[in-house]
Amino acid sequence: MSQVVLYTKDYCPFCHRAKALLDAKGVTYTEYDIGAKPELREEMIAKANGGHTVPQIFIDDHHVGGCDDMMALEAQGKLDQLLEA
Repeated sequence: MSQVVLYTKDYCPFCHRAKALLDAKGVTYTEYDIGAKPELREEMIAKANGGHTVPQIFIDDHHVGGCDDMMALEAQGKLDQLLEA
């Protein structure tokens, strides 16, 4: 199973939606709440090649992007392939 990392904020509805999809798939992930730990924001932006909105989602070394990007992968049937790599 792939390593999944999310940078989130607690009040973000897109973050909750992304986590709900991963939870429904039974995927274990590491979550970094940049609202609670703002010092992680610069790390997130650097890893996301300038992406500054949340969530920022990473599967292994692949930067998926945000919630809409992950939902698009799911709709195309490509998310499970990334998660199983």
